[in-house]
Amino acid sequence: MTTTTAEKASSDSGRSPGISHHAWYAPSKLGKYVILLIGTLLTLGPVLWTISTSLRPVTESLGASANLIPSSLDFGSYRDVFEQVDMKLLILNSVLVTAACAIGQMITAAMAGYVFAKVDFRGRNALFAIVLATMMVPMQVTIVPVFMLIRGMGLSDTLLALILPAIPTAFGTFLMRQYFLGLPDELSEAAQIDGAGPWRTFFSIFAPLATPGMAIVGILAFNYHWNEFFRPLIMTISEENFTLPLGLVSLQGNMGTGSVATVLAGVVISMIPALAVFIFGQRTLREGLTAGSHR
Repeated sequence: MTTTTAEKASSDSGRSPGISHHAWYAPSKLGKYVILLIGTLLTLGPVLWTISTSLRPVTESLGASANLIPSSLDFGSYRDVFEQVDMKLLILNSVLVTAACAIGQMITAAMAGYVFAKVDFRGRNALFAIVLATMMVPMQVTIVPVFMLIRGMGLSDTLLALILPAIPTAFGTFLMRQYFLGLPDELSEAAQIDGAGPWRTFFSIFAPLATPGMAIVGILAFNYHWNEFFRPLIMTISEENFTLPLGLVSLQGNMGTGSVATVLAGVVISMIPALAVFIFGQRTLREGLTAGSHR
């Protein structure tokens, strides 16, 4: 009986590599791969077409749009972008506005999230519900009151008009609150025993532990405000205060001449910083978003 069991185990172990080797094309897994492939093509297809068309000669930017691979590479459209618009100024304005918004949201979201998660006060849940309710209000509804406030402060047509209203973030507050709720309360109790106040407890203990969550807020804020178009369109008038998405609108005149490659070259240039931030921060973003599921 012992021999038979051993032979059976040996036989099963001999077949298992063959089963696992061919398991990838099982009908259920094959269907998932097909769905993922379709989703990837739908997502990356327009991006690849944009890059390809920006590298075409101007005369082929419309007629050869059906071909993904251009007949010849032409970087003249990128040179035309820098000649037609002040890209250095637009990029500098976008960097200043986006960096200030991202850093500001990281700080305010961390502080507000800590208060809502670890500080017990009357009306905390009601106030947090009001903060969440602001996420349901479209920006188009509040843009006029915000503009009136900015103009009353004498900050209209300035970069501060784009930065100050964007620093408070309801979503970032919610995200950081959930992150702080996953940290043990014993940390604050131990800090209180050692004589640390709320500010010392936050900055010395909880803020360093919440760095991954703050990084998520910063990455999301950077990608959002780098591509933002509506608020700069309302808040700024002078070209020296335009951000990159708003400044690239001047390239739309090339659409009438058939120079689609010039317009798309500007789009590709505007994508590079946001794409770089996402590539370098995707690990932090993935780990931070899934951190709650491991607790």
